[in-house]
Amino acid sequence: MNFMKKLWAVLLLLVASGQVFADEGMWVLKELNKQNLERMKELGFTPSYEQLYSETDPCVANAVVIFGGGCTGITVSNEGLVFTNHHCGFGSIQQLSSVEHDYLKDGFVSQSKEEELPVPGLTVRYLRETVDVSDRINSQIASIKEEHLRLAAADSIGQAMADSVGNTEFQAADVVPFYNNNKYFLVVYDVFNDVRMVFAPPSSVGKFGGDTDNWMWPRHTGDFSVFRVYAGADNKPAEYSKDNKPYSPKYVAEVSLQGYQDKDYAMTIGFPGSTDRYLCSWGVKQRIEDSNKPRIEVRGVKQAIWKEAMQASDEVRIKYASKYAGSSNYWKNSIGMNRGLANLNVIERKKEEEAAFAAWVDQTPERKAKYGEVLQLLEKGYTSTDEYRKVSTYLSEAFVSGTEIVRLARMVQGVDINGSTPEEIDTILQDKIQPFFKDYDATLDQKVLAAMMKVVKERVPAQYLPDIYQKVDKKYKGDYTKYAADVFKKTSLLSYDKIEKMLKDPKLYAKLKKDPAAELSLSTLISLFELQQFMGDAHFEIAKGERLYFAGLKEMYPEKPLSSDANFTMRLSYGSIGGYRPYDAAWYDYYSTEKGILEKENPEDDEFWVQPEILDLIRSKDFGQYANENGQLQLCFLTNNDITGGNSGSPVFDKNARLIGLAFDGNWEAMSGDIAFEPDLQRCIAVDIRYVLYMIDKWGKCPRLIKELQLVR
Repeated sequence: MNFMKKLWAVLLLLVASGQVFADEGMWVLKELNKQNLERMKELGFTPSYEQLYSETDPCVANAVVIFGGGCTGITVSNEGLVFTNHHCGFGSIQQLSSVEHDYLKDGFVSQSKEEELPVPGLTVRYLRETVDVSDRINSQIASIKEEHLRLAAADSIGQAMADSVGNTEFQAADVVPFYNNNKYFLVVYDVFNDVRMVFAPPSSVGKFGGDTDNWMWPRHTGDFSVFRVYAGADNKPAEYSKDNKPYSPKYVAEVSLQGYQDKDYAMTIGFPGSTDRYLCSWGVKQRIEDSNKPRIEVRGVKQAIWKEAMQASDEVRIKYASKYAGSSNYWKNSIGMNRGLANLNVIERKKEEEAAFAAWVDQTPERKAKYGEVLQLLEKGYTSTDEYRKVSTYLSEAFVSGTEIVRLARMVQGVDINGSTPEEIDTILQDKIQPFFKDYDATLDQKVLAAMMKVVKERVPAQYLPDIYQKVDKKYKGDYTKYAADVFKKTSLLSYDKIEKMLKDPKLYAKLKKDPAAELSLSTLISLFELQQFMGDAHFEIAKGERLYFAGLKEMYPEKPLSSDANFTMRLSYGSIGGYRPYDAAWYDYYSTEKGILEKENPEDDEFWVQPEILDLIRSKDFGQYANENGQLQLCFLTNNDITGGNSGSPVFDKNARLIGLAFDGNWEAMSGDIAFEPDLQRCIAVDIRYVLYMIDKWGKCPRLIKELQLVR
């Protein structure tokens, strides 16, 4: 086979794999091009682009918000009512819960605005503007050859731009790189700090199926919660006050009761967190072997200890519910990703894509000069850091996100008591230290520390172990249970009062370096820092390679729209409603019904236990206006929208840009989706808005909220 035939064969493979073009993409709304818009119309979308997104006039995008620190929400009333996922509101629900008021187990219903509960620390952000500043930045960095200097310059220029706009308590501005550092956008948000919990279903609804059903289809989870944004008298962001008024938004999403059919248009708008669609084959291998595998192992050990304690105590369950859910979610994601990447032979497919790129580069001297080093940079950058990445993951998972006493020690060690004012110290105590103790169980963490010490000792080569191991192995003969007991017996960090005195007295603070928990924290921190040093310039080789690789792909496929990887900025994805074939001889339908709850319900299993009154409600089949044409209550549905973490809570719109559901999960068969989009397999799982309203109306007996909505029947 001659060269051109080989190249054509590879290009056909790329097309078949979806790498070149499918309904893949998390699109910047400001940059939707003719091809995107034509495809949306082809699939059924009816509003104009200006109705969807406008720099000046109220539009659909105005209703979509960043909820908290990592989710999406949708504004559904003229009084600032926001729908998001239950798991997005989970931390707030947990924060407001106690053994006496267990909103996690029992749910929460407010029958008036006066009963809505303020959530300290919770924010909702509305996007104010997006400005393309690429030319301004690229023109100043074009001549910089060294990648680390180029990145530093871009960051410095971007920071100056953001600062000129202003970062305040009620406004956030940032310059964000897109398209692998080839373009830059200034994004500005209005930040609302007075956010109140309005409604939450019990966990038996909002978290029905628990870890077992997570990332799975079919689903029967009512994954929603309801909050309200409050503003000052001028309708602008303000600190919490009982005198604040519900926020009047620029745009309110209409809510449809009309349902949907197979192959109907579906669209999400949200804030996807991170993808690596252009990751090279060496990067994929590193993700599998050196990031995901260690994470799976360490979190599995920690979560087993947590779960046993949570099952034995309601107090511990409430304290650790949110932490466990967060840890478990990404743990299972890593398991599914590795499985998907292997099943779909992604590494080999990436190699074929790289071969096609190399062949294209070799066609002209100009391309060789511009892109000739790209693949070598990527190969060297990743292969030279594999071992360091694996060790770093073990240490980070065990001591940074595993053992909580280490995290507490780091918080205390990170305070500049000499350079901080008394007011700043008080803020640290109030915002960081106090919340830590609210949801902390020292006895449980002691068990985790012993287990983490053991797994790191067994998996990390001796030359990379933190130096604390030498001391511990000598003194305790490798008995990490005894070591952990000693740390927790002797540390001063288990007392809030002692920490407060320490941060306000330099003499006491000086003694911190001898504290056993602080000693452990410092030792692991030094090891992680050394590993970063070992990786050295590889980070910048990878950054340069990825920047040029994307630029080359844009040249290679000039007629194909290529989306930027997710970076927690507002994105749109479009597609259709539909089922899928998970494996041979099986087909999954595109929606689930109330029947599935009755089939799965199990009073002996806390993941599938449902309150008797909810079961009675479902069995009564009094679904009213929320039923489909067959009298069923549709619970969840599938679309092929391109989503990832951060999209949780994203509105799912129909062809008229009316709300039909809330995205809350992806499917197990396509867990590789952050790296390789699979159009035949990849599905977005959403809760049907009719199920949401049914629970609010029939279970919560809260018609006041239904009346706020702009319903389309």
